[in-house]
Amino acid sequence: MPKLTINGIAVEVPNGATVLQACQLAGVEVPHFCFHERLAIAGNCRMCLVEQEKAPKPIAACAMPAADNMVILTESERARKARKGVMEFLLINHPLDCPICDQGGECDLQDQAMAYGFDRGRYLENKRAVKDKDFGPLVETSMNRCIHCTRCVRFIGDVAGVADLGGIGRGENMEIDTFVGKALESELSGNIIDLCPVGALTSKPYAFAARPWELRKTESVDVLDAVGSNIRIDSRGPAVLRILPRLHEDVNEEWISDKTRFAVDGLAKRRLDKPYLRRAGKLVEASWQDAFNLIATRLNGVAGSKIAAIAGDLADAEAMMALKDLMAALGSSNIDCRQDGAALDPSNRAGYLFNTTIAGIEQADACVLIGTNPRVEAAIMNARLRKRWLQGGFRVAAFGPKLDLTFPVTSLGAGPEGFADRAREFLKDAKNPMIVVGQGALRRKDGAAILAAARDLADGVGAVREGWNGFNVLHLAAARVGGLDLGFVPGSGGRDVAGILAGAEKGEIDFVYLLGADEIDMNHLGRAFVVYQGSHGDAGAARADVVLPGAAYTEKDATYVNTEGRVQLARRAVFPPGEAREDWSILRALSGVVGKILPYDSLAALRAQMAKTYPTFLGVDHVPQAAWGPFGKSGALDPAPFVYPVADFYRTDMISRASPTMAECAAVKSASSQPKTGTHG
Repeated sequence: MPKLTINGIAVEVPNGATVLQACQLAGVEVPHFCFHERLAIAGNCRMCLVEQEKAPKPIAACAMPAADNMVILTESERARKARKGVMEFLLINHPLDCPICDQGGECDLQDQAMAYGFDRGRYLENKRAVKDKDFGPLVETSMNRCIHCTRCVRFIGDVAGVADLGGIGRGENMEIDTFVGKALESELSGNIIDLCPVGALTSKPYAFAARPWELRKTESVDVLDAVGSNIRIDSRGPAVLRILPRLHEDVNEEWISDKTRFAVDGLAKRRLDKPYLRRAGKLVEASWQDAFNLIATRLNGVAGSKIAAIAGDLADAEAMMALKDLMAALGSSNIDCRQDGAALDPSNRAGYLFNTTIAGIEQADACVLIGTNPRVEAAIMNARLRKRWLQGGFRVAAFGPKLDLTFPVTSLGAGPEGFADRAREFLKDAKNPMIVVGQGALRRKDGAAILAAARDLADGVGAVREGWNGFNVLHLAAARVGGLDLGFVPGSGGRDVAGILAGAEKGEIDFVYLLGADEIDMNHLGRAFVVYQGSHGDAGAARADVVLPGAAYTEKDATYVNTEGRVQLARRAVFPPGEAREDWSILRALSGVVGKILPYDSLAALRAQMAKTYPTFLGVDHVPQAAWGPFGKSGALDPAPFVYPVADFYRTDMISRASPTMAECAAVKSASSQPKTGTHG
């Protein structure tokens, strides 16, 4: 390990570290624009110039490897003069946009110009002008501000893995542009807004909405997929204005998907802010008391076997716990959180978790995907798979339709035919093999058999052993693992989702409670009395006889469990609109009206009861290893091809479907995928 001296401080750094990283380890600040620890080194901006003893000229700290006996000076007169010169050159063509720039107050160029630049400018010639580019509906460009750090180019090419951005021209004529004038097509494109150290790339939906010092910042987690990305919610008054990523090395590093970031405008659209009752075929506004009284009346005298509840994909653990307890008090065991009908086995936790963990992907050397397209089902996890592939020594194969995952994938078949032999052959030499079973495989009629076959495969190739578990289930719904951990599944003699719908259609189920469940076929509910509790007017509310307005994930303190089994806390950033309330509190109030009072009056009491009954919820931000055991159900595999469950990445839930921005993205994506027609002269 090299030992060097920085500003008189002796420091020892890992092999391969740069001088800039050595300075950071020594607690010495070195300004920089182009360097980013998760991107390839470019050495473009030269802002990190420092003096090296005996070197003929200042060196670029970001690109110079640290070596033994180096003596580095970051605050010498020579280093200061070099930095000021670089800053002066960077500002030669930079427009005086700070008062109208969305990056104002969060701009690295502003901060470093103040700290390291001259107090005046000497450039009198005309500034250059660069035409703004159209990057699509998400990223706004102001290319006059660009300093050519190429962070955006390196992110889109290396991390996102799509060849959408590049530099054209040389010197003063260089510009950042898309290659063929098309919109950015990565599911992670919004991250270049955070990476841009100036105001060249900003958020188009957020343009001119607020200044950063006006915003209230709340740390929370995303629920629009099952990854559980850590986020920061920025709000002003009653409105959530933007979502930004929050650093969590083991989950999302510092990236978030475009749906996580930009579906925020869906929080204000199609909102349920009052209770509604259906009268003469139409939903009309009502009071909470009237809504509860009608529910109590319809429940009066109904046997528990004729009552059912389904939890949706965005339901929090506290609400599912309260609903489960209420259903038990009513004598019903007809409950299910698997609204897509996936054949998940709740009897063994290892059978429904991403056991390798998201960070553990970087230890694998071979992976087989079964009925899953992680690029659209879990974009952040796909980025981690690509990161592992870039490190080398990592092979990926898939069962299902052809995939474009931004890295090479070997196709082993469109369906499960020959599954065991082909997968075993592919994984036979792997030291740390991974198997990922997706919902496209589990929601089929032979889903339980596929789950059992994947378990047998894991045993057969040594994917499960002390210190390594390579068996994984990739979920789509933020609520799914929490629901399974809580046992929100049919009890003895109870009906699952398919059974509930079949029973309602036949008249055997009289009362159905939908907790944000919008993905089921409402036509199968027959003449059952339906209560819908949720935040948005989606499919469930359109079918309901009583609508109870709940809170969205930004409007409540709640617990979620991500696909790897990590318990995380969402925190309230704003209050629910109108008369909407937190979901658990609605169920607690309803329990009193129906005469089945739940044994908790506060969120703290509910959480204490939840942790006592289900110890999984005791450890926040911790992934306990699940015991390996039997799960699934052996049977014949249907040779039919797998069908991936997500057809439209941008609209998968009630919030993203309500988002105008996501609708625009879906339209652009659809247009770009249409075959081009024309004539050639």
